[in-house]
Amino acid sequence: MSKSAQRLNRLFDKLERKIPPKAAGLLSRIRRPEARWIRIPLGILLVLGGIFSFLPVLGIWMLPLGLLLLAVDLIFLQSPVNFSILRGSRYWTTWQRKRRDRKNAPKS
Repeated sequence: MSKSAQRLNRLFDKLERKIPPKAAGLLSRIRRPEARWIRIPLGILLVLGGIFSFLPVLGIWMLPLGLLLLAVDLIFLQSPVNFSILRGSRYWTTWQRKRRDRKNAPKS
């Protein structure tokens, strides 16, 4: 297993710990090797839904999830997806800390 695939598995494991148990169970079943024929079309549909996020039911959240699912099978996507997810999560953490610090800062 390549380094990118191992990192992708760790990202999926982290995601499974953060989401509700039912969704985590579904995600773990979709990650199995035999679910490839479900995972690829689902990934494509999620990416398309993310692209059309201006429509009422669809959302931008679909794009990264679809790319994550596609990266399991498409090796050329693993590195960019890993990089984007790690960079995005670091940015999100930094933003949350700055927001929390501003909120808790003493008012003068």
